[in-house]
Amino acid sequence: MNVFGVDIGGSGIKGAPVDLERGEIAEERFKVLTPRPATPEAVAEAVRQVVEHFGPPRGSVGATFPGVVVDGTTRTAANVDKGWIGQDAAELLGGAVGVPVTLLNDADAAGLAEMTYGAGKGRTGTVIVLTFGTGIGSAVFTGGRLVPNTELGHLELRGHDAETRASTRAKDEEGLNWDRWAKRVGRYLAHVEMLFSPELFVIGGGVSRKAEKFLPLLEGVSAEVVPARLQNNAGIVGAAMAAAAAAPVVAA
Repeated sequence: MNVFGVDIGGSGIKGAPVDLERGEIAEERFKVLTPRPATPEAVAEAVRQVVEHFGPPRGSVGATFPGVVVDGTTRTAANVDKGWIGQDAAELLGGAVGVPVTLLNDADAAGLAEMTYGAGKGRTGTVIVLTFGTGIGSAVFTGGRLVPNTELGHLELRGHDAETRASTRAKDEEGLNWDRWAKRVGRYLAHVEMLFSPELFVIGGGVSRKAEKFLPLLEGVSAEVVPARLQNNAGIVGAAMAAAAAAPVVAA
């Protein structure tokens, strides 16, 4: 069964049909740049473009959002326009694409995909999935169950919002080499480990494709640290999983 998933990020919006039997995208994903400013209306139009690139949607659509999502309403907006705060985003996006939309936090979506199909599959202890990109997203699981909307990228670390120091955007904007960036990531992971004592960290986002460049450089972390197996497609897969769980869908 194929279900459509859209991953809304601070820099890009990407989507594809997802084969939920295999946990893989069924066609090459399509991506557009996140509008500037990333207002609700502009992002909704971009999501429509991504979905309609594959033809009229069949059944419901799953979508992620880079912030706290409660019952389809967006509560925070760290890396997009503040107009999202308090927005009934599921209804807005559903109106744009013409079918019901199930909305959830972007890192939660990636975490669900990794726990079902990827690096966290079969792990029953505390697992933390972290997505490094424009910000740092987090998904916390214990006993295989998600604790939603944790937003651990906003923990204070040495007087700073952690994601302003250790995100991929921070690496790029400050021109950090892998060694200097890995030191920051290691300090961040050690702080999170002190708070939650996870048995496993799964590192996702686009940077997971280059895991060999920084994972061996991490210091001060006792938990196992592995790259996301679904890499930067995890959000799309998790969004489709949420749509399938929320409503009956029609196979594509």
